[in-house]
Amino acid sequence: MALRSLFRSRPSVPVAAGSTPVAPVPARAPDAEPVGPSSAPELVIAEAERLEEAGRHRDAIDLLTAANRRSQDVRFERRLVNLRHRTFDALDRSGGRAEWPPRYEDLFPDVKGVPPEVQRDEVTPEVLGSAMVNHGCLLVRGLVAPDHIAPLVDAIDRAFDGYDAHLEGAPVADTAPWFVPFSPLPKYPIGKGRPWVRAGGGVYTVDSPRAMFGLLETLDETGVGAAIEGYMGERPALSVKKSTLRRVPVDTGTDWHQDGAFIGKGVRSCNVWITLTDCGVDAPGLDIVPRRIPEVVATGVEGAVFDWSVGQAVVDRVALDTPVIRPQFAAGDALLFDDVFLHRTGVSPGMTTVRYAIESWFFAPSTYPVEQVPIAY
Repeated sequence: MALRSLFRSRPSVPVAAGSTPVAPVPARAPDAEPVGPSSAPELVIAEAERLEEAGRHRDAIDLLTAANRRSQDVRFERRLVNLRHRTFDALDRSGGRAEWPPRYEDLFPDVKGVPPEVQRDEVTPEVLGSAMVNHGCLLVRGLVAPDHIAPLVDAIDRAFDGYDAHLEGAPVADTAPWFVPFSPLPKYPIGKGRPWVRAGGGVYTVDSPRAMFGLLETLDETGVGAAIEGYMGERPALSVKKSTLRRVPVDTGTDWHQDGAFIGKGVRSCNVWITLTDCGVDAPGLDIVPRRIPEVVATGVEGAVFDWSVGQAVVDRVALDTPVIRPQFAAGDALLFDDVFLHRTGVSPGMTTVRYAIESWFFAPSTYPVEQVPIAY
């Protein structure tokens, strides 16, 4: 299903914030026809609930996903968000690699001072793992196809508009499916980060059920999700708090950081940072130290703005042999990196263009930092 049609406008279904009610449906008789994606929405939803109750969470996800591909419905999309969240607790998290980081042969031995670079169809677990453990990141050119970019940009605009309208008092019935505040299970408090994220040019992806559905379809289509799974040795889970739709203005603030400074130690992560705008010249990009850094460096000192950020003097020492660069990205390019990758938003006077992007942090379930609030992939 093309993303252009995936993001077409559809009437909202009036529902209350934080819930996903449906009209009662009669129990399915034992000899009734099997429920499939083309069945009436009420039957699909009821069948998904039965599958979840039976412990078949992945089958329930697959059924709702197939139904929404066939005919977009905010009821499917909202249920998928909540179902993926509940599914995390049903995962067997005893697996994963015995050794981390894993060992990979360096497939890019001649790459120095810049990220290893591949095309979309070259991304495999071996390529990703080699780049991550030997160079700190992987640059994927053209990860998102050109005809998918405009629908994703439109989804971001609609999510921002929905957030702002809801803040001004608009009911969820008016902002769905583009903005529906996510309510996690009580054991996973989401906190009060939404205003801070919005002030920084972001909206939680999970708060936009339709945008999230489109993003996951994109990651499946590109194969990057499968590459991350192979690299981690287990099917990853997304973070609610660190997966955001981004619309970054030219006057944005910036400071050097490694996300591991506030995520914590011992995690196994991969961030898929996708730009939907040509950036690095006219639009804010990324400044990076293009090498593997094995641990979190000193924070909150030598000019750092925050207690978790890295001062310029520290960056200068870390980057002594691999100077800071600002890659030029084309719309659809992606940079994949983990929690010890040193970077900041790359912004300079004279920039004129807002940068659209989507940031999606994946973690291995076996070491998931639960304060990040999990969403099963």
